[in-house]
Amino acid sequence: MVDMLNIFCRGREARTKLEHHRARLYRVAYSWSHNPALADDLVQDTLTKAMQKISQLRDPNAGEAWLFSILSNCYRDHFRRLRDTDEIDDATLIEEKTPESENSRQQTVNKVRASIARLSEGQRQVVTLVDLEGFSYIEVSEILNIPIGTVMSRLCRARNALRHELLNEFKDKPIPADTRMRRVK
Repeated sequence: MVDMLNIFCRGREARTKLEHHRARLYRVAYSWSHNPALADDLVQDTLTKAMQKISQLRDPNAGEAWLFSILSNCYRDHFRRLRDTDEIDDATLIEEKTPESENSRQQTVNKVRASIARLSEGQRQVVTLVDLEGFSYIEVSEILNIPIGTVMSRLCRARNALRHELLNEFKDKPIPADTRMRRVK
């Protein structure tokens, strides 16, 4: 019974001391945040946490510094929580990939694939290995077991055929820079 009375008395004494520091805590919180409501919330959180963790305070003379360190942690935690939820109403959202651009890109890809499919088998093999897969002429020569001169002539004829067919296909439309045929080499 005596222990409970001591704990209760110490609790009341601790509350009185904490209330004594409320005004100073508020002044500091307000100077940090420049927001009266936020400063009040920070002080309330600080005092609540201090009451919950009063048993952790080992040196009663360090109580003031301990309170202000709790205030500092509450202030930091407040902005950590805000960082996760950024306000996007004021942000301008620009998406380069729209359904229209993706559809247009897919149509271009389909036309290029169809044009490659219409090439002869030898030209199709060489152009896919060199231009799409990035193999060197020597590697393609070894893969297909044909002379390097044949690789170069088939590739030249395949590129010319593709250029002619695709230019006719896109003669009325500008070809976007990212869909132009380019050399990998």
